[in-house]
Amino acid sequence: MAQDVLCEVSNCKYWASGNKCMADAIYVVSHHGKRAANQEETDCKTFEPKI
Repeated sequence: MAQDVLCEVSNCKYWASGNKCMADAIYVVSHHGKRAANQEETDCKTFEPKI
């Protein structure tokens, strides 16, 4: 399992300095439930906006 998860989405509540993701788990899905052929066809469902 990856030790570091990097993220550049600084408006996510799990984002931390150094582009680190501080979420306990990461949930990534493919668009429309089909098999992804490239990274553009995926979405991070872990994202939550900072309040």
